[in-house]
Formats: sequence, structure tokens, C-alpha cells
Amino acid sequence: MNTFAMIGSQEGSPFLKEFAAGLQREMESKGYQLDEEVPPKIQLVLNFVDEACPRHFRRSGQGTFVVTVAEGKPHTDILHTAYPVLIRSLGNLMIYLSIGNGEPETYFLTLEQGCYSVKESFGTEGYFREVFERLQPLATSQLVIDNHFFPDLPETLWDGDRITRDIYQSGKKLDEMNSLPAPFPIQELLPPRDYRHIQRLYGIGGLSYGNLSARREENQFWMSARGVNKGNLHQIGRDILLIKGFDDTTPAMEISVPPQIEPKRASVDAIEHWMIYTEHPEVGAIIHIHAWMDGVTSTEINYPCGTVQLAEAVADQIRKAEDPSRAVVGLKNHGLTITGRDLDDIFERIDGRILPQVPMS
Repeated sequence: MNTFAMIGSQEGSPFLKEFAAGLQREMESKGYQLDEEVPPKIQLVLNFVDEACPRHFRRSGQGTFVVTVAEGKPHTDILHTAYPVLIRSLGNLMIYLSIGNGEPETYFLTLEQGCYSVKESFGTEGYFREVFERLQPLATSQLVIDNHFFPDLPETLWDGDRITRDIYQSGKKLDEMNSLPAPFPIQELLPPRDYRHIQRLYGIGGLSYGNLSARREENQFWMSARGVNKGNLHQIGRDILLIKGFDDTTPAMEISVPPQIEPKRASVDAIEHWMIYTEHPEVGAIIHIHAWMDGVTSTEINYPCGTVQLAEAVADQIRKAEDPSRAVVGLKNHGLTITGRDLDDIFERIDGRILPQVPMS
């Protein structure tokens, strides 16, 4: 049976108490069981926090998704006000109740700086059903963020090749297009120990979001590393990695690096790129950006980054495309994954069409 936990305090807040009780009823009606002991391998934890002093839940395993729940006064910019609470509480996602004179307005906030509201009226059956439907992907997703490093990169590749030089130039192009937005300055909100913890758990980078890759041979590909400045990709093994395999038993990405270097970790989207390159030999390059284009086909469920489920949803849309080697797929409330025969092909097709704001729903 699927289990979930609720931690933190709801005392003194009638709205948080009503939210917790209603969501518990909805989840239990869908076959989920509340576990008050919070075992190490629990999948979903709802952490009720004080907006002014949010306490985090320290996970025992990487497979645990934490949803921060908080309430506060109405603000003109919910994202700017509530996003620091999400980060300080080390959550994967946040539910924020904006308390005014009437019924609270409910918002979801994502780590990609998405912000979207719950449409149903607070406290109704439809409201708790909508909240559950948005949480269910977290409760059923499988993260792939572990890495296995192999110091076996051939010496001829220690300084890269033509493909890595193309990736460097493409990263600069994306930076110039303002398609690699810098995330909220997380390191300024967290002490070093918690910042390292949040990086290890779900791959928050410190310089820019998004990633790009290009096939080297067969289904091996070069890809920008996690948490590096994609506008300045130079060093092999740190800025650019050679993804050479996928171990589905761990699960973990397999990465070939120079023997003398301490490598950076792979992007959480590496599993998505791996699936695409493996299934579609004609795909030569992939770009993922937190931006949008009009008229794109989108995934239907807001699966978290770095999960098998998100990778499979994107791969399914690419499979349905008229030409999988030149597909543009929207990731719901997240951004775009764009395939091409090479990186230049992608840039020629997206030139002048990129919209910086991802629509939220």
C-alpha cells in the first residue's frame, strides 16, 4: 500500500487543520495510508511549517518527496514571497494558503519557480480532489539522480572534441537568448550544510537552469553537468560529461570521466536524454530550457524533474511527433525539450520563437 506522512504543526491555524484533514480523507479514499512513524523509505511527506521560521524535514533517502505546506497573508507576488520558504524548508514542492478576509487562495510553487493556483473553492470535495491529483505524481515517481563515475575516458577526449566545442558555443547562445534563467539565490538562504544537502537530494544548480546535450556515438552523449554555468562550458568531467550508460538496477546514470578530475554530477534530466537517444538514433542533439513556444504539444502531468515518469512522458510525446528527430515537447508547468539532428538545427528552428514565460496551469 502507498503511504504518506504529515509532520509539523497545524496548531493555531483552522485553515491548515481543515486542509490536513480534508487531504488525508481524500488520499485515504484513493488507497493511501497515513504513516505516523515516517519510515526512511516513505515516498511522500507533507511538512506543515511556519512561514516566518520554516523547519525542514531531513530525508533519510533520495526517493522521498517533501511537500511544504504553509499559510500567509495575501501578497501581490506570491512567488517572490513564498519561494524562499520552499527553499529554506528543503521542499520539492510547496502548497501556500494565502489567507485574506474570506476563503484562502491556494497556490502550488515549484523549484523551477513555477506558481499556479488551485481552481476549486477551498474546503470542497473538488478542492481536495484537485490538490490530490497534483500531488499524486510525487507519490508515484521514481527519481534517477544517482551517478556511477568511471575514470575511463580516453585521453584523446580529456580536452573534448568537436562536439563539446559545439556544446560550448550553444551554451553561450542560450545564455545570450536569456533562456537559462538564474534560479533564486538558494545559497544565500541556506547554511552550507543544508545547501549541500539540497544539491545532493534533487540537483538544484547554482548558476542556471536548463541543459543541452549532443550524441557522440551510438547512445553515448555529451551533456552539460548539474549546477554549472551553461553559458561557459569548458572543462570535461566538470562542465561537460560523457554519459555512457544507464544502470536500471540502482538506478543511476553511468558517466565516463578523466581519471585525474573530481567530476560534477550529471543533470537530473540525463535519464530523459538517455531514453530519447536510445530510442531514436536519428536524434543528434537535445536542448532543455525553462521557456515556451506557441502551439507545442505538452505532457499532461507535472511529473518532477529527474524521474523516470517525466522521462517516459516526454519520450512518449517525441515518439508521437511527425519527425522525432526534430520534435518540440512542452513539459507541463516546466519548460521545453527540443530534439534536433544537431545543435545548429535546433537553433535554426527556435530562432525568434522562444517565449520566456512558461504557462502555468
